[in-house]
Amino acid sequence: MNGSDTRVLRTRSELFRRALELIPGGVNSPVRAMRAVGLDEPFFVRRGEGAYLEDVEGNRYLDWVMSWGPLLFGHSDRETVEAVRAAAELGTSFGAPTEAEVELAAEIVDAVPSVEKVRLVSSGTEAAMSTVRLSRAFTSRDRILKFAGCYHGHVDALLASAGSGVATLGLPASPGVPTATTKAPGPPESRPTTCSGAVPKVGGHSTASSTPMRPLVPAPR
Repeated sequence: MNGSDTRVLRTRSELFRRALELIPGGVNSPVRAMRAVGLDEPFFVRRGEGAYLEDVEGNRYLDWVMSWGPLLFGHSDRETVEAVRAAAELGTSFGAPTEAEVELAAEIVDAVPSVEKVRLVSSGTEAAMSTVRLSRAFTSRDRILKFAGCYHGHVDALLASAGSGVATLGLPASPGVPTATTKAPGPPESRPTTCSGAVPKVGGHSTASSTPMRPLVPAPR
C-alpha cells in the first residue's frame, strides 16, 4: 500500500466517522451500510453520470443499482435534469393538487393497459402499505402473503424476517416492531389488526402453492 492509498483510506474513514456521529449507523437506510456485500464501511458518492458513479475520492464505478430502479436513463440525464429544473423554477412543493400530476397519471394509465387509475406516492413503503390496506378493505381478509427474504417496505407488518426460525414463528426482525403485528390471526376475537405470513423457499422456489390465495404485497425491490 502506498502513501496515496493510505491517505484515501484515512479520508474515507474520517467521513464515515463524522457520519456515525451525526446519523444512526452512519447511513439513512440500513442497506446503504453495504455490509451485506462485504464492505466494512460504505463509499460516499460525489456525483453520477450516465451508467457511472464517482465517490468522494475520485474512484469511478459502474452502477448496477441505479438508485434501486428509478434511474431508467442513468445519472444526470440532460433531458431529465432540464425537466426537473424547469419544474423547480415554478415551485418545489405545494401540498395541493397540480396539473402536472394529473398529466403524469394520464401518461402512466396510457402506458400500462391494466392500469385504470393511479395514486402517486413518495416511496415504495407507502405504495406497499397502501396496497395492503386497499387489499384488506376490498377482500375483507386480514392475512397477507409476504415473500421470504424480500423487502416490502419499512411498515411494521412487513418487517418479519424470512428464511429463519424468527420468520417461521412470525416474529419481527427489527426491534421496536410489536410481536403481535406479525402474528397470523387466530379466532376473530383474538385477531390483531395487522398480520403477515412468510412463505419459505425450498430450492429457490416458494412453497406458496399449498397456501390459500391472499392479497399479494408488491414485488420486492
